[in-house]
Amino acid sequence: MIKTCLLIALSLMSFSWVGAQNYQTKTDIGYVADPCDDYQRERCKLDLYYPTDVQDFPTIVWFHGGGLTAGHKEIPTPLKNQKFAVVAVNYRLAPKVKSVNCIRDAAAAVAWVVKNIEKYGGSKSRIVIAGHSAGAYLTSMVTLDKRWLAPYGIDPDSFLAAAPISGNAFCHIVYRQEQGFDRSKPLVDDMAPIFHCRPDAPPIFFFSGDREMEFMGRYEEIAVFWRTMKLCGHKNCYIYEMQGYDHGGMANPSFPVLLRHLRKLLTTQK
Repeated sequence: MIKTCLLIALSLMSFSWVGAQNYQTKTDIGYVADPCDDYQRERCKLDLYYPTDVQDFPTIVWFHGGGLTAGHKEIPTPLKNQKFAVVAVNYRLAPKVKSVNCIRDAAAAVAWVVKNIEKYGGSKSRIVIAGHSAGAYLTSMVTLDKRWLAPYGIDPDSFLAAAPISGNAFCHIVYRQEQGFDRSKPLVDDMAPIFHCRPDAPPIFFFSGDREMEFMGRYEEIAVFWRTMKLCGHKNCYIYEMQGYDHGGMANPSFPVLLRHLRKLLTTQK
């Protein structure tokens, strides 16, 4: 469904789960077993924020934005104290590496979470992939295109959900430039998330900023993505337009809506 969000009401609903928990944060965990160089060793690290008194907790893997050329891992404040673990991921950036390596790093980070979260008390069947802007592009690619996680023996259909927040449906701008295209020219090939739409993907929650304030027609791009998912037979995808918020400001007000959906999924999960 396409929905416009009443943020105050949804925020109140979202925080009804908040209780008194203890949380711990572990920082700068390397998620690549054998880094190929100093840059990969420096960038391929993650922070893990998790509840210490909740068993089988769900985990949100969070990819930062920055156009695949900038940005740094952080635990979004609205996701703290919500009975979820949050994994904030750094990945290598262009132009030091090609955009394909950003996706490879994202897949490696997700694989680390799947293989290690149970050591901290989490459940590997309750993993959510999410990110903003460039991080949303990575979210969509590792969730919909199975080739990235296949080397780790992981099927992304096992994820609880995915939440690309103001992300690309078409090929990323950096990839377009690498291929010699103008950054404003749409391009769709197998490096475009929309190329990999399929009916059997996990639940997907698409978020966009205000269509009149978004970056380079991002709302319309996301709307086409959502509609294509529906047309291919996907039964559990939603799109939200965060009215009054631009590309940079729309992530935080998206979180209460996402948390509400995730809690509903968790209550119905067998």
